[in-house]
Amino acid sequence: MSVIKHKAQRVGVFIDTQNLYHSAKNLYRSKVNFNNVLKDAVADRNLVRAIAYVVNTESGEEQGFFEALAKIGIETKTKDLQVFFGGAKKADWDVGMAIDAVKMAPKLDAVILATGDGDFVPAVEHLKTAGGCQVEVIAFGRSSSNRLKEVVDEFIDMDENPKRYTIGSAPATKTRPTPRTTTTRAKGSAGSWGTVKRLA
Repeated sequence: MSVIKHKAQRVGVFIDTQNLYHSAKNLYRSKVNFNNVLKDAVADRNLVRAIAYVVNTESGEEQGFFEALAKIGIETKTKDLQVFFGGAKKADWDVGMAIDAVKMAPKLDAVILATGDGDFVPAVEHLKTAGGCQVEVIAFGRSSSNRLKEVVDEFIDMDENPKRYTIGSAPATKTRPTPRTTTTRAKGSAGSWGTVKRLA
């Protein structure tokens, strides 16, 4: 589906950092180029806010990553990793990200979600009907929910040009990665989330 994009449109970008991180890692054994993700999501329109949702690692080494995001205009929201009895770890920003998008919708013409997570389908439907916003998604298509692709006004498939959206890409795997769950392991370094290095 084609959508209308013009420079006067007010857009907000909401980035599910872990979803993109795991997709890039599983599909291309690479890191995410957040600079190009943001640039193509905004598409020369009026960016109101861009927020990346990140879970603090146990080592606490992500400060450099946060600073790099800030330099390209992406603010970060963080929460601590929850560690349960027995060693299970949980890190989930889905609800917080969806609530922020709904709260900011009255000030936006287009809401852009950088995620392939099907849990966002109800939020997309609400934003389109009650919020009256154009809703777009940018994500790796091979690891994205088919239902999410169907309900949004536009889906930008990062798999169509992986070299643009990743750093250090390796050949894509032939098998479809398993869907992301709310249980994850903390990453050992700030750079593990991705990179905001600008490509020439």
